[in-house]
Amino acid sequence: MDVLLDTNVVLDVLLNREPWVKSASIIWHAIDEKHITGYIAACALADIAYIAQRLKDRATARVALDLCLQTFEICPVDRRIVEEAMRLPGKDFEDNVQLACAIFAGVTAIVTRDSAGFTTTTVSILSPDEFVGTYLL
Repeated sequence: MDVLLDTNVVLDVLLNREPWVKSASIIWHAIDEKHITGYIAACALADIAYIAQRLKDRATARVALDLCLQTFEICPVDRRIVEEAMRLPGKDFEDNVQLACAIFAGVTAIVTRDSAGFTTTTVSILSPDEFVGTYLL
């Protein structure tokens, strides 16, 4: 199964954010163990670096990026992704970019703590708890 993780879910693991880290870590572990394939949008890497550096330091941001590159398939954000994101009905462009990445990558689900940001789609939108309960337990 292929899933795209929203930036917030990745940050929950990298920054050990309670109370969300438990479910996010289970998903990350399933990716590490090759039970599922995890994807993130390339633009999420910039957000991850910025937030990790702002909340911790530059070294932590670098480790976070290295872990992401080791763990996830990276969905490119190019012209076709941006054009698709602009066509999508959602009001949050960043979410639309991630949704466009998910569509083009052919993933089964997007795992996010902000399902309201994702509009009608053929891709399942699940919270980390829902994903773990449905697919990993």
